Amino acid sequence: MKKIILSSLFLISVFSCKKENTKTEDGMAAQDSVSVSEPSKAPAVLKMYTAEQTSKFLSKKNDTLYVTNFFATWCGPCVKEIPHFKNKIQELNGKPVKITFISVDSKNDWNTKVPQFVDEQGIRNNTVLLDGQLLGGDFFAANFKEWDGSAIPFTFMRRGDKTDETLGMISEEQLTEKINSLLK
Repeated sequence: MKKIILSSLFLISVFSCKKENTKTEDGMAAQDSVSVSEPSKAPAVLKMYTAEQTSKFLSKKNDTLYVTNFFATWCGPCVKEIPHFKNKIQELNGKPVKITFISVDSKNDWNTKVPQFVDEQGIRNNTVLLDGQLLGGDFFAANFKEWDGSAIPFTFMRRGDKTDETLGMISEEQLTEKINSLLK
């Protein structure tokens, strides 16, 4: 009798410690709650624009206000103004406004510094990459009245035929004023 009881206890302990998958109604295996982990969302891959794609993006003329900020991870004024744009992204959510950051960092930093930076800043979904070293004077002359590419940050806004250019750091008040002016 002792052997039967001990054998039963041993079998019960072995089977109770084993993690088993259970079948759900649709027949798929489901893990027990101890082993279930939240699916991690892979960060969005940063889009890469050519000079031509950037020109096409900058020339969109419709009822949407396009606010485009050219920046680099190593640019102090660029970093200081990013929170202003982030506030506007939240404030204008659901309105016809698209805020985009264009990184002109070196292509060597596209897989290291830039993704880390945009993740820290919380702007990955609003950021595209542009190889600034490939931009010539014709790119700047074709797209901007004032900017020749010699300095950043630079903010370009377009709604329909109306445009606004700001070379240098923009304050939150200036950003609000310019956006409101173009939304009228």
